[in-house]
Amino acid sequence: MEAMKENIPRHEQIAGWIRDEISSGRFGIDEKIPSENELSTKFDVSRVTVRRALQTLENEQKIYRCQGLGSFVKGKKPVQQMLAMNDFMEDMKQNGLEGTSIVIQNTIEAATPIVAQHLKIEPGTKVFRLDRLRLANGKPIALDYTWLPAFYGQLIVDYDLETRTIFDILENEYDIEITSGCYYLQAETASESQAVHLNIPENAALFRLDRISYTLHEKPVYYQRRFYRNDKFVYRMRVERNKDASDNPAAMPLSEIKAEFL
Repeated sequence: MEAMKENIPRHEQIAGWIRDEISSGRFGIDEKIPSENELSTKFDVSRVTVRRALQTLENEQKIYRCQGLGSFVKGKKPVQQMLAMNDFMEDMKQNGLEGTSIVIQNTIEAATPIVAQHLKIEPGTKVFRLDRLRLANGKPIALDYTWLPAFYGQLIVDYDLETRTIFDILENEYDIEITSGCYYLQAETASESQAVHLNIPENAALFRLDRISYTLHEKPVYYQRRFYRNDKFVYRMRVERNKDASDNPAAMPLSEIKAEFL
């Protein structure tokens, strides 16, 4: 039985031991820690006490738990809440990264059929296009291609688009609220120009995220294609399973989508 300190709750003693093992490197990133049964035996406590310790560590972002697999050491990978309608700078700030942008292109062009469909306008209508290289702590992580209806484009064009985001400008300067968004996720390979901007080989894997952002009454504000470096980005999804109603899709709701920057 592991020796335990007096006057400290037993679940906190267990949590403290695991913290020490993590900080010393004996438990590495994504490494599985001892099971509830193993910890219960090691410290001669009930599994209820062990679960309290693990919950404490999970709340501290020290570990993550996968049902049926166990508990694992959480690395210092910034986590982005993708179910929230955040802009790039907000995501970076929440993850302890400094987000910056470089404007590659800022122009007016005719809407292609795809762009027009997403913006609910006629093909050929003039739209504002903004291309930006996205940086995390000064290193390229993504490319954004964004199209806005002319009305919204003219509102943002005179602002510093390397330090401010579209969300920031529209919400804080014009009180135009971004209320919802629709996401499409797929894989692609890098073109020659994308490879140059992102400092990766041509045809390297990219993670493409298309987003249409809306204001009140489902009015499109912009359509955006973001291409993440595949070696810097991965999604993790969590669903809840209801065994009593497994044939009903509503019984297995998506409770979390997180993007991890590697």
